[in-house]
Amino acid sequence: MRIDIVTLFPEMFGPVLEESIVGKARKKGYLQICCHQLRDFSSDPRRRVDDTVFGGGKGMLLAAEPFARCIDELSEHLGKRPHIITMSPRGKVLTQEHARELSRKEGLVILCGHYEGIDERLLQEYGAEEVSIGDYVLTGGELPAMILADAVSRMLPGVLSEEACFTEESHFSGLLEYPQYTRPEVWRGRAVPQVLLSGHHENIRKWRRRDSLRVTGKNRPDLLSAFPLNAEDRKLLQE
Repeated sequence: MRIDIVTLFPEMFGPVLEESIVGKARKKGYLQICCHQLRDFSSDPRRRVDDTVFGGGKGMLLAAEPFARCIDELSEHLGKRPHIITMSPRGKVLTQEHARELSRKEGLVILCGHYEGIDERLLQEYGAEEVSIGDYVLTGGELPAMILADAVSRMLPGVLSEEACFTEESHFSGLLEYPQYTRPEVWRGRAVPQVLLSGHHENIRKWRRRDSLRVTGKNRPDLLSAFPLNAEDRKLLQE
């Protein structure tokens, strides 16, 4: 998979996307990430890419043409137009299922807004999908783009050592993940639940399922209310 990121601050991405699991995936060839400086596609002698907003208002708006030039150049290079995403607080909130859907695409182009955002006509011209990482506003689209790239890339085949690494995580099945523990068995007077030391796989499975349901009900009751509980789930919740 290839992810292209168009930004005013490409230098922000290296320290994050060259390390850990994403960095290893890039080195192994599972993933290619390319960052593009938006100013390189400006026709202005001073490499300006923003202007004032029609209708008035505070702040500056990123112009459509520099983004368009970058997208057109990428499309020509790749032989087709990739799926285009802009990070925006007004977009559809990113979920695990959405990340999985995006991971099935051959390529993504992520546009990072700044200041007051991006000229609406660019989004209309290229049918850009607007994606948000939550109901809050950040200075620019760079941090959300990193989050999206990380969430998508770890879903690619071969990136994680086993599929179970993410199939048991929060949100994959619709529930939050159960609590996990490591050594020592007792830490500051708090012991690891005995069932996890028993070696009884079925009892461990039931404990994990029960605590997954309980954590979801406590922290995200909206998820639990929408989750299709089976007979075992209902019994576990009553224990």
